[in-house]
Amino acid sequence: MTLSRTCAIVIAATLAVAVTAHASQGGPAQSASGATEPAQWVKRKLDFTYLGFTTHYSCQGLRDAVSRVLLELGARRSDLRVHEIGCTRSIGEPEAAPSVGGSFFVLEAATSSTEHPVEAVWQRVDVRVGTSASGLEASGQCELVEQVKQKILPLFSTRDIHFKQNCVPYQLTPNGSSLSVEVLKPARAP
Repeated sequence: MTLSRTCAIVIAATLAVAVTAHASQGGPAQSASGATEPAQWVKRKLDFTYLGFTTHYSCQGLRDAVSRVLLELGARRSDLRVHEIGCTRSIGEPEAAPSVGGSFFVLEAATSSTEHPVEAVWQRVDVRVGTSASGLEASGQCELVEQVKQKILPLFSTRDIHFKQNCVPYQLTPNGSSLSVEVLKPARAP
């Protein structure tokens, strides 16, 4: 299979991008004591440009992938805004360096001056970009997973980050990257 055909397959698979996150052992991972803690919603701004050698995204595909990652990491759905920036290609066509921007709210530990604290828990999230956790599609996602760790994860309250990378540019790498992290999420669904 040629590299261009392989990339085309991966690109086609990513048009139906989904992020799968699940809590460890079937339920949310909470703090060691199992207790909730007070938190507050804070606004974050997003400016994300994807640069990859192996897998290429359309602006719309990147927007959808990033939106799903933000939601799984705990961004508040009601005010999540993600839009494409500087796109020059037709809908669905891969861009050389697609970009997205936007804003969203995340939880961080409350301070003594927090007026309306929210009860929050630490929850384990396994970030997966794509519709499958294995196979051809997953092997093409390692560059995006790495960039999520570098550029998006710092926008959230996190702890206990587990990141494994085995990316090789221009090659589909089975089990290329994995990212597992505890994030602060509301104790009750909004």
